[in-house]
Amino acid sequence: MPVKFTFADPLMKAWLLIHQSHNLLNRSENAIFAKMGLTNRKHSVLLAIKNLPDPVTVTDVARWLDRNPNGISMIIDRMEKDGLVERVRDMPDRRAVRLMITRRGEESFKEANVLNWQLFQEVFSRIPEEDLLKLSNILTKVRSQTLDYLKIDISKDRIQVLGENGKYVPEPNDDDDA
Repeated sequence: MPVKFTFADPLMKAWLLIHQSHNLLNRSENAIFAKMGLTNRKHSVLLAIKNLPDPVTVTDVARWLDRNPNGISMIIDRMEKDGLVERVRDMPDRRAVRLMITRRGEESFKEANVLNWQLFQEVFSRIPEEDLLKLSNILTKVRSQTLDYLKIDISKDRIQVLGENGKYVPEPNDDDDA
């Protein structure tokens, strides 16, 4: 249940709302993904495998998701048991394995994406596009400041932007407003 209070201080109020919104959206996504035998983490792993260039390894997925390879390996173990992914030993280094999404994984992923997109359309339906753009810009700044705080250097050319068709598109350059 969401917290039944807020803060007068704008910074504390923003902090609380970011956490509450994140938690509520995660709960909503998990409810949707559960229908397909997925969780947020399993869905994220499938998303990474689909968007990384072949061959995809556990380490690649961990880097893409900014997670620990051991934790990702444990999730993939469960996903393999669920028939969502498989490990294939056909790489030059016989110790290395590549990850492949199974037909069941592909079907679950596609159906989960459709339902998840419907969720987000419903949640954000009453927010004007102008406000969504402002929110995106603010959250981009929060992400940037947090990366700076953690001393994580991610150049703009490493940020991948997916278009509506699922294909990568160049990220708009903030300097192009001239």
